[in-house]
Amino acid sequence: MTPQSSTHVPLASADPFQLDRLAEELVTRESVHPIGKSNEPDLHDLPDYVPLSHDNPFLITPEFNVELFLLSRSHTSLPDLRAELREYLAQLKEELVKLINDDYEAFISLSTDLKDEGARLSRLKSPLGNLRSQVLQSRNELGIIQDEIQEKLEKRAILREEKALLHLLLKLSESVTRLESLLLISTPGQEDDGSAQVRMPAHLSNNDDGTEDRSRGNRAKHLGRVAAEYTQLLYHASKARIEKCIFVDEIQWRIDRIQSTISSDLDHVFAMTLLAFTDGKGEGRAAEIEKTKWVSDLTECLKTYDVLGLWRDAEDVLRRELVRGFVKKTIYPGALAAPHSPIVPHTPFHSAKTPSYLSATPLPPRTPYTPFTAFVFTKQNATYNLGSGSSSPYAHLLEDTDDPLARLYSQALRFVERDLSRIMDIAEKVSIKSLSRSRSEKDQTPSPVRDDVTSIDGFEIMANVIWEEFGRAIMDELGGIVFSSGRPNDFRHHYEISQAFIRSLEFLAPSVHSVEAMRSHPTFFTFEQRWQLPVYFQMRWKEIIGKLEDSLSITRIDPSFSKDKNAFATSQANAVWVAVTACWSAEIFIPELCHRFWRLSLQILSRYQTWLDQNLPRPDGTFKATGLASEKNSAPPSLSRSSTPFVSSEPPSAENTAADDAMLRQYTAAIVDIKTMRANVLTIWREEISMMLPEASNSADTDGVQAQEALQHALSGLTSLIPPMSNQILTILIKRCCDALLPVRSIPSQFRAMSNKRSPTEPSYFVSSILRPVKQFFGVGFGEGPGLPLSEEYLAAYSAEVFDSVSQRYVYYLSAMKKTEESLRRLKKGKKTTFSLFGSANVKDDDGGDEERIRIQMIHDVEAFGKDAKSLGVNLGSSESYKALKETVNTLEAAESS
Repeated sequence: MTPQSSTHVPLASADPFQLDRLAEELVTRESVHPIGKSNEPDLHDLPDYVPLSHDNPFLITPEFNVELFLLSRSHTSLPDLRAELREYLAQLKEELVKLINDDYEAFISLSTDLKDEGARLSRLKSPLGNLRSQVLQSRNELGIIQDEIQEKLEKRAILREEKALLHLLLKLSESVTRLESLLLISTPGQEDDGSAQVRMPAHLSNNDDGTEDRSRGNRAKHLGRVAAEYTQLLYHASKARIEKCIFVDEIQWRIDRIQSTISSDLDHVFAMTLLAFTDGKGEGRAAEIEKTKWVSDLTECLKTYDVLGLWRDAEDVLRRELVRGFVKKTIYPGALAAPHSPIVPHTPFHSAKTPSYLSATPLPPRTPYTPFTAFVFTKQNATYNLGSGSSSPYAHLLEDTDDPLARLYSQALRFVERDLSRIMDIAEKVSIKSLSRSRSEKDQTPSPVRDDVTSIDGFEIMANVIWEEFGRAIMDELGGIVFSSGRPNDFRHHYEISQAFIRSLEFLAPSVHSVEAMRSHPTFFTFEQRWQLPVYFQMRWKEIIGKLEDSLSITRIDPSFSKDKNAFATSQANAVWVAVTACWSAEIFIPELCHRFWRLSLQILSRYQTWLDQNLPRPDGTFKATGLASEKNSAPPSLSRSSTPFVSSEPPSAENTAADDAMLRQYTAAIVDIKTMRANVLTIWREEISMMLPEASNSADTDGVQAQEALQHALSGLTSLIPPMSNQILTILIKRCCDALLPVRSIPSQFRAMSNKRSPTEPSYFVSSILRPVKQFFGVGFGEGPGLPLSEEYLAAYSAEVFDSVSQRYVYYLSAMKKTEESLRRLKKGKKTTFSLFGSANVKDDDGGDEERIRIQMIHDVEAFGKDAKSLGVNLGSSESYKALKETVNTLEAAESS
């Protein structure tokens, strides 16, 4: 044993708890983390003992919680805690006694200090009563003085108001006297003295020097100054009337006399100025200077009318002096039969712009003019530039000089443009500049018919003068001719011309507000009501529907195909299209009847669908269920096939063949017409109808659907007839192709009966005739065919459907042949071998050769059949039926080889 081993054993036995090792580890840990020098807290520190004091957070809370206090002293046992609490209680008692002892001396001295204080308080209270009585007495005296001062102030205010009222009455009296002197009205004193003379208007009296400056040039300005003075008079009178002055009532008759005098004088001056302004005599610079003075006088007169608020009086003068006389000479019962006498515009004062009725405007396109409510054409917002100046976009409708109504309207427009346009512009500018207008406040709630025409502030010459006179004269004098709905063509022509006349008048209006005032005038509303548009629509409805029903009364579909893609194949479809386009033609359509013509168009399409559904030829059975794609997606039809189409083994008769040919032609014609109808209707919707329908109609139609959705619904009803017709066409073509496939069943017997046992190198004779019905239908290789118009869209789809169905029938025939051959083979194997003179060993070899030749012939036939279908656009790779056919041929080959 080594020394090391001898020393290790005693150490292990002497220190069984390894205390030395633990001591060493403790020394090492303390050297690395000495106590007091490390920042980490000692995890093994014992809880600190905190004695109870006044700063303990659990004792100074408003509500003492026993549980929290006990948990904070959890390290203390209950006996120790009780001792600690008793010690703290003794401490509190001791501190309380100390506080009492400290303040006891001051408490005892308090009663000694308050001794004999009652008498002193009584001595202090005795002078307060006298002081209070003196204060109350002074207060009463001050109140009396204040009341006296307030009374004097009120009397002074009353005197001041009475003085101001007296000044007001003096101003009122002075204004009345001044106005009477300015207007040369006799005063009451002059009337009593009998010295009153016959009054002559002040603005018409000439000066002593004989000049006419005051009588003509300054008469309008003189009345303007009089109007300003009269406005002040009315203001002073209104203030005096508020004060209930009797003086105002006593001089009211003088104020009324002044008002009537101003009104009459102003009317006289305005009338004279209008006549001079519209006379247009003379040429050259002198006449132009005179025109400028007349324009100035017109402006002053209109300003005076506007200041006085006599807008309707100015309109009455204008109506009486200018418009009414022209209307009487122009619009009378025999005006439409009278010879034409044009009004020549004044020169050189007249504007150089070309009149709208003389401009060479091109005729409008097929679409009628835009509905009238869409635009407001005025001189401010017009963007047309026809000829040498702006003109009404509706002027071309009034250029027909052969039409008496258009000639009359053109004459009226020339009159308005020549004599009234400048006056309306001046009146509009005056109204805009006037501070007395409140039109914007009163026009916030417009009504369709404005009854309170006289309550609108400002001039309304277009509405109250021009349109009221022209509209009423047309209704009274020419109403029996213009509004006669018995002749729809004349009615439509009169309506179009009248609406063009109204729009041209609106174009001559000075502002948009004038147009709105004209449209809301009662005469305008009455004029629009005189047009019996429902009666016109009924007559047009009978005309359109009568011709349509005459064509649809022929129930026999006799197609006539044309090379034109947009041409219809039947006369009935063409009649339907003519009826639809007639509703929106420029010779029939009226914008106010837009909804009725739209409803009629949808009804015509529905009627055509019903006619097709009732008169299309139907087979004995119903149409098959179809998997044709929706026409909305414009996808070609695809027939949903059953497992194996049934084809009669009997050859078709001549009658059945002729009936099938007629059915093919009729179905083809119906499909062509439906396709053409849909394309044409969508075109006219996009180019015309959608723009003619007002915006309100796009929100909801009569049945609560969108207008375009209603059209799509009507067209979808038509296109829903295409899938059944396509199925029937496919049924006939499939039957004919399968009839051509019948010789395939006789191939085995033919090869066994052949004496020349050679291997086939070409397909059978009947293979080329299998798809011949499809080619004949679409005219492929034949020049013409009943389905030639459908070849572009349906050739590939129909060929694929027929090819799949014939391939299924081909598979059916081959499967039947396979079963027959197997039965024959089993029958031959079951027979016993008999003696043959020539030997029987070659019989089996001959049978095997026939089967091989039949198999080769089948392969050639199937390949030729696929090539023929590929020439028609059939995708052989996507045809599952053709794949099944080739697999069937390969199966026959495998079976025969085995």
